[in-house]
Parts: sequence; C-alpha cells; structure tokens
Amino acid sequence: MARCEVLSPDQVPADSKGTLDAFTKNIGFTPNMMAAFAQSPIAFNAWATLLGSLSKSLDVKTRDSIGLAVSEVNGCDYCLTVHSFTAEHMAKMSPEEIVLARKGHANDPKRDAAVQFARKVIEARGKVGDADLAAVRAAGFTEANVIEIVALVAMYSLTNFFNNVFDPDKDFPAVAAAGTI
Repeated sequence: MARCEVLSPDQVPADSKGTLDAFTKNIGFTPNMMAAFAQSPIAFNAWATLLGSLSKSLDVKTRDSIGLAVSEVNGCDYCLTVHSFTAEHMAKMSPEEIVLARKGHANDPKRDAAVQFARKVIEARGKVGDADLAAVRAAGFTEANVIEIVALVAMYSLTNFFNNVFDPDKDFPAVAAAGTI
C-alpha cells in the first residue's frame, strides 16, 4: 500500500506541473511514482533534469540493463517493473536479456562490462577496485562513459530509494521476485 499521496493533476505544484505534463505526454499516462514525486518540485525537477541528461549517455540497452541491475540490488520492485517493461518495449530486449541484466550481466561483452561495473558500484557503495575500473575501460568505455555509468547508478538509486520509502502502487506489469529469477 502506498505510503505517499499520488497527486491528481489539479494537486500538482505549479513548479512541478510542466515537468510532469511533459512526462505524461511522452509516456502516454502519468506513472504513480512521478505523481507522488512531483510533490517536491525541487527534488522532482532535479531528478528529471538528471534523467534527461543521462538519456543521452551510452545506448538504451545499456542504460536499461544498468537500471535493472541497480534496481535488483536495491530491491526496488516498482523500478524492476518499469525497467523490465521499457527494456522489453523500448530497448527491444528479450526476457532472457532482462533476467541476465537483473543478475548484473549482458550477452553483449561491452554491455556486460558496463552492467558488471554498475552492479559493483552499487554493491560496494562506490568503493570499487582498480581491477573493476580497468575491466570497464578495457571493454572500450571512455572516462566520460565510466562517469556516466556511475551517474546512472546514482540516478537509478534515487528512484529506487524513493519507491522503497513511499511504495507507490505499481502501474506497469509485475515481474518475478528476485528469488525466482
């Protein structure tokens, strides 16, 4: 049960309205997480700006794979439903690829290095080893790309933490629990 109010369109603060309306237009509906998050224009708009900027980093399969890996580690069922849906429908990932990403891997060697690194970043709270950095660099990621991976981990963690704290009702199809993948 949700522990935070999901705002109706007429309740959204004016400073959040433009951002929320843009998401609604782009997605086709207003996800419960966003309607709840919009209660804080400062936090919501900061997150939306970060999301918009990072949507230009790497490729969509890598971004969604990182989102799945991070959400799995953080135990965020809401984000797992969202990222599983977007990975399948937008990134055109197979169900097998989605499960692999949740486990911190990918079929593509370069993407696998990024997802493994992202999982190590979240599990080690950023305290990765020299070998971890060397592996992601050896896979062909530039310093800018490595920074973007770290930023994606942080951004996905923000939404994971928000959803784990406030538990908005899920509005994407349910996915199998972590123990069953």
